[in-house]
Amino acid sequence: MPAKMKIRKGDQVVVLSGKDRGKKGKIVSSSPRDNKVMVEGVNIVKKHARPTQKVTQGGIREMEAPIYASKVKLICPSCQKPTRISHRVLSEGKKVRVCKKCTEVIDK
Repeated sequence: MPAKMKIRKGDQVVVLSGKDRGKKGKIVSSSPRDNKVMVEGVNIVKKHARPTQKVTQGGIREMEAPIYASKVKLICPSCQKPTRISHRVLSEGKKVRVCKKCTEVIDK
């Protein structure tokens, strides 16, 4: 069973470890089954592609590859600091994500 991920598509994150440590970017896609995320401008790999009918020019393309979700940390939109995430249930019964540092609601 896949682990529940606390970060979502569109979140601003910072990379904690690896060759891209310290880089910031937006999450392009997430894969909870593999516990991986793709971050914009992070973990760029080179892929060798041969010409096809769609892409007539072959060669070496650069593209983003997924990284483990545990290697990124969410940047809080209100305090602009990397933070862990907790959850809070509002009076309407809606469950929202909350910043651990400033206790501000992340989901609007």
